[in-house]
Amino acid sequence: MNGQYSKNNVSGQLAIVLHAHLPYVRKNEKNSLEEDWLFQAILECYIPLLQSIESSKNENPENTKLTISLSPTLLSLLNNKQIQETFPSWIKTRNDFLNELPLEEKNAAAFLINNLNDKYLYWQKCSGNLIEKFRVLNKSGNLDILTCAATHGYLPILRENPETVKGQINTAIRSHENIFETKPLGIWLPECAYYEGLDEILFNSGIRYTILDGHGILNSTPRPRYGVYAPICSKKGVAFFGRDSESTLPVWSAKDGFPGDKVYREFHKDLGWELPLSKLQKKGISSKRPLGLKFHKITEENISLGGKEFYLENEAKNKAAEHADTYLLARSKQLEKLTLSSSFKPLLVAPFDAELFGHWWYEGPFFIENILKNSSKYSIKLTNLKEFLVQKPNLQICDPSPSSWGQGGYHNYWINDANAWIVPEITKAGSTFVDLCLENFNNDLSLRLLNQAARELLLSESSDWSFILRAGTTTELAKERIERHLFRFWKLVEMIKNHSNVNLKFLEEIEEEDKVFQNINIDDWRKKNTSLT
Repeated sequence: MNGQYSKNNVSGQLAIVLHAHLPYVRKNEKNSLEEDWLFQAILECYIPLLQSIESSKNENPENTKLTISLSPTLLSLLNNKQIQETFPSWIKTRNDFLNELPLEEKNAAAFLINNLNDKYLYWQKCSGNLIEKFRVLNKSGNLDILTCAATHGYLPILRENPETVKGQINTAIRSHENIFETKPLGIWLPECAYYEGLDEILFNSGIRYTILDGHGILNSTPRPRYGVYAPICSKKGVAFFGRDSESTLPVWSAKDGFPGDKVYREFHKDLGWELPLSKLQKKGISSKRPLGLKFHKITEENISLGGKEFYLENEAKNKAAEHADTYLLARSKQLEKLTLSSSFKPLLVAPFDAELFGHWWYEGPFFIENILKNSSKYSIKLTNLKEFLVQKPNLQICDPSPSSWGQGGYHNYWINDANAWIVPEITKAGSTFVDLCLENFNNDLSLRLLNQAARELLLSESSDWSFILRAGTTTELAKERIERHLFRFWKLVEMIKNHSNVNLKFLEEIEEEDKVFQNINIDDWRKKNTSLT
């Protein structure tokens, strides 16, 4: 550690881990719901977080440390030139809606107009290249950027065909390396889901560390002597960090935590639900849906949306700064208590979905900025996971427990009455593809078909659709997405097996729409120790 953060004058360390992910929602349709998902996340989460980290780095470079996972599907969207060119018109549409409001509402929404302009200016200055912004922070050591499974596949339900798990992981690693010019050492396991033996696949792919929910560490064999306050290492050589619930509950819980404060922005009251459909249609928006234009505060929990008061930005920012101090004080006391009872410097790992900060909790990035800038005042050393392991701590050898951070802590959120039908469908497709990869394809067209089939398989495996089906939101969209990718997969398989019936027009269309993982490699799905003849 450096200077004021030597081991002698800190109570312990805090590692905040953010998981940034969106499913592959690229769609060749302007003003689509999928387009809104991405652009709202860029506007409310990714740009504000970058601004917060950069601002803190300028003031407090040694203690501006965060870990962030950027999923391969999200990176492919951020890296897409067509999407980058569409964002300005999306911003303009929202500005137009706000400028057309009656005077009282327009005045209340002035902070939103300023915010749209500020974020668009940031976008313009970097020519829409947010990835380069992340790359710079990664190279400086302020960020530790992890990868994730290629399409956020829920790995425990893919385990019947281990090659499909390898396909998810190796495709992600190759994609990450292609974008950041360095291989990732860490991975965010989708939903923090782990099963026995996964560590061997991770290690063989070059992954050296990841994060589990607390019980994935606490139920390890043998039981870790330091609980979740120090990482463990599996026999295969992968380090596992455990989520500390005490460090996360005040942030992620809208009911019991900070985001539910009455002065913060109300998430559910959105102008898109209140404007007449005719007005939306004039701007090319075909149905009522959230526009990301919210200018009311939570007010009181039991007040209807119609009774919400106008949002006051300064009031909310002051509260976010206050909550950051409250959070840091609590972590400081927690670390002091832990330090008194043991001979080691404890580590608190606080993982969150990145989209919580800014999208769900509008003031979240400002909260993060205050954490980064003020942590040293509370004798807390901020770290990221890579920096912690570089110090070569002595890790206890343990076998982590199967687990997830989903509801119930295990796998039932992804295997239940609402979504279990997906499992045999993607298992059958995965098994067929693994067998297909054993054959020798020596012509360009067959390889092209096989590569696209791999993309469709990966896209069908995304856990996002299972999550939506279980949650009961936009279920038709989720079902349609799974069925679309499986239909395309099986049609491509048929073409591969029947060379005379290749539909080039169909192939070209889906290659354009599902334009992801350009450096895909079917060797990732080939069974080990299998040689082609």
